[in-house]
Amino acid sequence: MKKKDTDKIKQEFRMRQNRQIAAITVAMFIVLLSAVIHMRPGLVGAVSRQTLFGLQVISIVAFIGFSAYNWRCPNCGKYLGGDLYRRHCRKCGTRLQ
Repeated sequence: MKKKDTDKIKQEFRMRQNRQIAAITVAMFIVLLSAVIHMRPGLVGAVSRQTLFGLQVISIVAFIGFSAYNWRCPNCGKYLGGDLYRRHCRKCGTRLQ
């Protein structure tokens, strides 16, 4: 594999990693915000418990779907698993960082 290819793979992995971190942050924020709104109903007004639960479920499902699409090896396209700071792909062995 050429140096240029390796650099492109590492750059693509960093972009995917940054998107994954942003997705984790947004999903956690939405889930925690809806929990806070449930515990303190006077904060934003009356919101039903089912609405807040639905918001949490939708954000978690959206996060899982996004992760299934985004969190893949830039070289072989296989899912990278749960390690956010992975150094090598477990499937093809490509160096990611």
